[in-house]
Amino acid sequence: MAKRTFTAAIHREGDAYVALCPELDVASQGASVEEARANLREAIELFLETAGPQEVAERLHDEVYLTPLEVEIA
Repeated sequence: MAKRTFTAAIHREGDAYVALCPELDVASQGASVEEARANLREAIELFLETAGPQEVAERLHDEVYLTPLEVEIA
């Protein structure tokens, strides 16, 4: 079985934590950071098990950059 590393961007939203994998545009959530991360792992695994090769290829972004972006607010 092959392994691949994906990115998990996690942020708080109200009382929950939302986790996003930007490489596949797959998201999940949880009551804690750890739970959101585990749920995202499961969501990615399920997506990869059920999606066809063409859908995976269309959604997969090989290069993802997370960087701060300064914006002026009036």
